[in-house]
Amino acid sequence: MRVALFVTCMNNAIYPRTGRAVVTVLERLGHEVVFPEPQTCCGQMHLNAGYRREGLALASSVLSAFERADAVVVPSGSCTMTMRELWADVATDEGDHALAQRAREFAPRVYEFTELLVDVLGVTDVGARFEHRVAYHPTCHSLRAQRAGDRPLRLLRAVAGIELVELTRPESCCGFGGLFSVKNPDTSAAMGADKVADVVRSGAAYLCATDNSCLTHIGGVATHDEDPPPFRTIHLAEILASSGGSRP
Repeated sequence: MRVALFVTCMNNAIYPRTGRAVVTVLERLGHEVVFPEPQTCCGQMHLNAGYRREGLALASSVLSAFERADAVVVPSGSCTMTMRELWADVATDEGDHALAQRAREFAPRVYEFTELLVDVLGVTDVGARFEHRVAYHPTCHSLRAQRAGDRPLRLLRAVAGIELVELTRPESCCGFGGLFSVKNPDTSAAMGADKVADVVRSGAAYLCATDNSCLTHIGGVATHDEDPPPFRTIHLAEILASSGGSRP
């Protein structure tokens, strides 16, 4: 299968290892991954902040770069849902019906990474080994919007050597919420502290998720409270790409 990678602007700028991990896993499974270079931000930040014209301009740009792809993989639940739902909804509200139609036709070919692996490629064991104690945080977008369900956990359970531990309140928000963390910093930090305490109680050496934005927030709170932090954060794709050791 030929898959186009939408790496997300956060991964491109801060966490390039996540994008490389996605490529490693898919190529290990025998698939071809292409990277359309004209890709930009999906516009989620702009649309959430009310900058609709700017956000839709970015949506149009991404569509032009990926429209011919048979399948698009996105290592982020929040960006996935922006591309699958928010683009068309906002374009319709703004009266840009041509863009809304393009977005609707494109949406069924956009997959979050775990969806692509489990639902499309039909695999849970990707040949990974990660000999560490790991907790999984289901991010709000993946849990409530994307409805990722147990796909990430099914993939983690198949990793050789892993010790998967449960959080007491896995479904509680970490407090990031994009602009929420900027507009409500005290509440956001308190929610992050609750999540950090939950991870510490679990005894996990690593906390993984499918969104690096949430991991950045949780990791930042953990580092602020304790240096070195009591656990490390890692994107799920990096665990699946690993063949042993702490990092792929």
